[in-house]
Amino acid sequence: MIVNRLAWTALVCVIVLVFAGAIVRVTGSGLGCPDWPTCWGRIIPPTSVEQIDVDNLDLEKFKRHAVRKGMDPDTITRETVLESFNPVQTWIEFINRLTSLPLGLSVLLLALFSFRAARHKGYVIGLSWLSLANVLVNAVMGAIVVRSGLQPGIITLHMALAFLLIAVLVTIIWLTRPDTTGVAVAPDQRKKLLVVSLVFFACLFAEGLLGSQVREQTDELGLVAAELSREQWSEEIGATLIFKVHRSFSWTLLITAALLLWWVLQSSLKHTREPRLIFALVIAMMIMGLILGHIGVIQFVQVLHVGATAVLLAVTWHWIMRLWSAKAAATASSV
Repeated sequence: MIVNRLAWTALVCVIVLVFAGAIVRVTGSGLGCPDWPTCWGRIIPPTSVEQIDVDNLDLEKFKRHAVRKGMDPDTITRETVLESFNPVQTWIEFINRLTSLPLGLSVLLLALFSFRAARHKGYVIGLSWLSLANVLVNAVMGAIVVRSGLQPGIITLHMALAFLLIAVLVTIIWLTRPDTTGVAVAPDQRKKLLVVSLVFFACLFAEGLLGSQVREQTDELGLVAAELSREQWSEEIGATLIFKVHRSFSWTLLITAALLLWWVLQSSLKHTREPRLIFALVIAMMIMGLILGHIGVIQFVQVLHVGATAVLLAVTWHWIMRLWSAKAAATASSV
């Protein structure tokens, strides 16, 4: 039971961290703490510019950031750096870092207690330590993100690792669940549902990474087109190829989610909740996408859109685990 509870705790923590990371990005707080693991050279971030030790500032890092904004790096001095200090953005980024601590602790405990798993012990141990490795690698990636000045591509990889972690944790939750009774479903129905579910998950994963690429473009707009309103951002982003692919690809999610729900309603699994929740989340995300693409890049909607992707990934993979275990139930019922 303790392994299952730790896996649930870690899963909740990583989803909360996805929401927190989304808040950082939409508020432009990614460089609120320009150094790592400290923040403006301090363990506890400053609340005023007077608390910053000017002599320890890494000007080269700020100059690289200025180049990305199209500024002359020679104009960057210690004085101009201090003028860029924003206590709100600093603390948003710092709180984001703090949310990673419960995740790291829960995954560490999960790895240590995995040896006490009552069932599927070998798989649970391997996946638990894989989760710990994922968190450690993602922590290093987080440091690279800061030190690279929010380098495009690295942020998307950072998100991909988080998505993988969600799938691994959900697998551990399923393997260590107290209820060992599998669902009964005909083999032909199971195969059909499993195929469309796996296709949906793969499309969702790809769509999530495409969305991260789109959000990188909003980051770029925040740097080079700060004078534009967020409504105008929609027009700028809507004209890009990556957004058009992201928008068109979303219909694949809707079609596969609808097909999954329809087939489930025709099967012995018609009372299961996951397919209904999957379809509802896809509809909600498409509505949010329409708002972002045609009304304006609204920060609150951006955060919900990113967070909903993480929740949908968890629900979908849990459903796939349920279908996967249904094979034994179907075989047992036929004997």
